[in-house]
Amino acid sequence: MRKIKEVLRLQQLGLGQREIARCCSIGQSSVHNYLKRAESAGVEWPLPADCDDAQLEERLFGRRRVKARYEKSEPDFAVVHEQLKSHKYVTLQLLWEEYIEQHPGGYRYSRFCELYRRWRRKLDVVLRQEHRAGEKLFVDYAGATIPVENPTTGEVRQAQIFVAALGASSYSYAEASWSQQLPDWLGSHVRAFEFFRGVPEIVVSDNLRSGVSRACRYEPDLNRSYQEMAAHYGVAVVPTRPRKPRDKAKVEAAVQVVERWIVAALRKRRFSSLGELNQAIAELLERINQRAFRKRSGSRLSLYQSLDRPALKPLPVERYEFGEWKTARVNIDYHIEVERHYYSVPYQLVGKRLEVRLAARTLEIFHQGRRVASHPRSQEPYRQTTVHEHRPKSHQQHLEWTPSRLIDWARNVGASTAKVFEKILAAKPHPEMGYRSCLGILRLSKMHSTERVEAASRRALHFDACSYQSLKSILASGLDRQPLEESPPENAPVEHNNIRGADYYDPPQLLQTLDLATQQETAC
Repeated sequence: MRKIKEVLRLQQLGLGQREIARCCSIGQSSVHNYLKRAESAGVEWPLPADCDDAQLEERLFGRRRVKARYEKSEPDFAVVHEQLKSHKYVTLQLLWEEYIEQHPGGYRYSRFCELYRRWRRKLDVVLRQEHRAGEKLFVDYAGATIPVENPTTGEVRQAQIFVAALGASSYSYAEASWSQQLPDWLGSHVRAFEFFRGVPEIVVSDNLRSGVSRACRYEPDLNRSYQEMAAHYGVAVVPTRPRKPRDKAKVEAAVQVVERWIVAALRKRRFSSLGELNQAIAELLERINQRAFRKRSGSRLSLYQSLDRPALKPLPVERYEFGEWKTARVNIDYHIEVERHYYSVPYQLVGKRLEVRLAARTLEIFHQGRRVASHPRSQEPYRQTTVHEHRPKSHQQHLEWTPSRLIDWARNVGASTAKVFEKILAAKPHPEMGYRSCLGILRLSKMHSTERVEAASRRALHFDACSYQSLKSILASGLDRQPLEESPPENAPVEHNNIRGADYYDPPQLLQTLDLATQQETAC
């Protein structure tokens, strides 16, 4: 579906069906079919914001059909040709038999010979390309590198040289980067567009792994981030055919110039940083672009100013922000793991495989082309970033169970019920151990009236029997409807024949009693 979207986008840019077919590496008939279906379905670029891949596929094709596909393994005719030239007794029959042993489903002998002869006829044929102003920008890396030494540690790193050249004027750009990985590859494109102060219609690139996920002569797959960058700047990316450097002859010549007039010129200098190296490259690059041609009038700079500069499209208002795409499967805890950190998604997507776009500060998660979550990017390993709304309702309610919240819920039933909750939570070593008892009492308030539960709570407080089972038993036996018996005051005197009472221990009375006892003993 991304390729169909690319066809619709390129048509909106004004490209013809043949140009779109070359850009997307598909047949013109397929482009015509896609555009015809889009016209019949009323689909236009840009697509509505709520239109994901599944909706677009349904509108264009209806029910999805899976068609079996079979491709024969292409022989490497360059190796075949080399074998025929280097060995006197090698024949096409022998080479075909070796080919069919490795690829049993490959071409038959007659077809093998026909394809080889057709390939050989094209060996010495070279197409002289005519480049329209502002149409194509050719990009590649130079084979040579420049060493950069860290002054602190003494470590020497080899800097890669990125080269870009416009088709009509050969106006060139070069810069050094630490690697040929995706961030450096896309960053060099962005800085090249800014150097040219405009955007071409087509970028012709090599089949570098950072740019092309799957190299193929007919249907190469672009890296998702590379395609996103191209859409941001409104350009079409056309990778060259595998092992066909002449498809980008313009930048191959520019690479040769850079290696001879920049890399070789800097061979005796020592650089301690990438910025220092790029400053030296910029100075030499300016001299190269201003140097006059030998066999024609003008220079690369003059041709750029007269041809390419007026034809280039303006740069977008915002600079492209690099984003790397990954895929991740949602775990049962409705989180995905990205770079050892866990990010939440809506719990309905558990088990789904989602697409993740990692920018410098943000992380976006997509399902079938629709963004389902966005988080600030975190570098803390084995921690989680969770949005409360992504949890199921039951999980949200569970997290809301705090002692104060449970007591507030109990106050909706009555003050005595709230006191019962307080006693239950205070009696446990940890308040969470009493959560289920409190929730059980709240459930009783749904089975019985709040008045009965409040009366049962008063009885439970009276007898100091504060538990879920006690209140359940009181309600089941109807004791909540009976009045509470008045208990005597704790300090009330108890009257009994065997109890002397407080007056007995009064000092005057006690002395009289002792005197009487003494007199009786004396009389005896």
